[in-house]
Amino acid sequence: MKKKFIVPVILSSALVASSFTATNVLAQPTDKTWNENANVPIFVKEKFAKKRTSSNASNALDYLEENEKKTGLKNPKKNLKQKETEKDSLGMTHVRFSQTINGVPVEGAEVVVHYSENDELVSVNGSHFPGVEEEAIDTTPSESVMKAVQAAKKAVEAPEQLEYNPVSELVVYPFDGENHLAYKVNVNFLGEKPGNWFVFVNANSGEVIDQYNAIMHADDIHQSVGTGVLGDQRKIHTTKENQSGQGTVFSLSDESHEGLEGIYTFDANDGEIMTHHSASWKDEYLRPGVDAHYNSEQVYEYFHDEHDRNSLDDNGMAIISYVHYGDNYNNAFWNGRQMTYGDGDGLFMVPLSAGLDVAAHEMTHGVISNSANLQYRFQSGALNESFADIFGTLVDADDWEVGEDIMGPDAKEDGRVSLRSLSDPSKYPVNADYVPYGNGEGKYPSHMDEFYDLPRSLDNGGVHINSSITNHAAYLIGEEIGKEKLGQIFYRTLTVYLTPTSNFSDARKAAIQSAVDLYGEGSAEAAATADGFDSVGIYE
Repeated sequence: MKKKFIVPVILSSALVASSFTATNVLAQPTDKTWNENANVPIFVKEKFAKKRTSSNASNALDYLEENEKKTGLKNPKKNLKQKETEKDSLGMTHVRFSQTINGVPVEGAEVVVHYSENDELVSVNGSHFPGVEEEAIDTTPSESVMKAVQAAKKAVEAPEQLEYNPVSELVVYPFDGENHLAYKVNVNFLGEKPGNWFVFVNANSGEVIDQYNAIMHADDIHQSVGTGVLGDQRKIHTTKENQSGQGTVFSLSDESHEGLEGIYTFDANDGEIMTHHSASWKDEYLRPGVDAHYNSEQVYEYFHDEHDRNSLDDNGMAIISYVHYGDNYNNAFWNGRQMTYGDGDGLFMVPLSAGLDVAAHEMTHGVISNSANLQYRFQSGALNESFADIFGTLVDADDWEVGEDIMGPDAKEDGRVSLRSLSDPSKYPVNADYVPYGNGEGKYPSHMDEFYDLPRSLDNGGVHINSSITNHAAYLIGEEIGKEKLGQIFYRTLTVYLTPTSNFSDARKAAIQSAVDLYGEGSAEAAATADGFDSVGIYE
């Protein structure tokens, strides 16, 4: 039987219904599974005469059913399952669907139907895998979940003791030209090589199909005062307790925010919430914890005050940080559940919790996981990293650099005064292993002409490298309209329009549409957004 490449079709934000290939406008990853020959046809945009009745999802499916030829979605009433419906601050309603086969979700395939404040259907975007519906896919697994979890743990060399139990889900997984019935197993652990692995195990043979690590590397409430890593004085919320045999103890536990479960900062050395005998947190060992605790609250307040978002999941989930992780560990990461900060080696980096933009970067990964959930590979992964960088510079709004407060003396002496620059990405070189895949100059790219065509095995296909292209677009837009408006546009882009497999072209269209939603058709903000993406070579 001849194999067919299964590629996602993107319903994008162009105002026309004609189709064209992504390869016409963007450099593409070498992994054909992801998007070579992937069509990017339409962001269906029109007024839908029929108003919503009691079932918004029902009317959305009616529209999709009537417009199969326009969208390419076959039998949507059978193959789409409502995921969620949200009404935003503009009064628009957004109905998000997952593509399914016999009720089993197709990995990465989501379609979003958007209604105006007047209950008119105005647009549809997202991605789906055409042809999957026509294949005879047996969605009854013959292997058990337990065996799949064991296979996943073995594949990623997980330690025997895990901080969290693996989570599994049965999915249809289009990969390497075939549609597989698979268990998607999330294995999460710390240790010397921390992992937030997603492993796809064939639900019939028990063999591992694919895997990738999505570790994303950066009783009464009391007002305490602490000193941060760089000597800054911090006002932090702690909890005062009387413990038997220890007297009064203050802990880095903040439950002062209504509707938020809490902000908690742990010491990775003992796995316990950090405590101190005094309300004055000045000891050197405590300083990384003071910064992590303080910065977590600052990021929480930014998303709450600017975007009316209640924590990372918009539902008040606890914000958890670990400090003192590893030995001379020059990194920080979001592992799908918490922020973790190394202390640095003191030469190239100081303790990473010192950086407000680093905290904002890592916490934004949590926002992304609970909104667009951008897959952490190739262009969708680069968007994941880019949005984390962009919001890092919006929360820490003094400049357009990421990580300027965590660089050690040796790094500064060598000219590395930050991790990445949105204003001038090419000021820093990339890893030597990546150079052959770029234009030969070996610098972070700021234009699609400099795109790194990295394989899946290097930087997950360039998630930290090619992110600087959309970073630079955001910088150009922000310089034109200001950081506050940039934040509004990109937050809406992330939470309303992007889906797990969105690429750079989708992000452009979604950002422009978000600017139109917020500031109007023909507005200076919409024009600046288009110009920013044009300037870095990201077109429709």
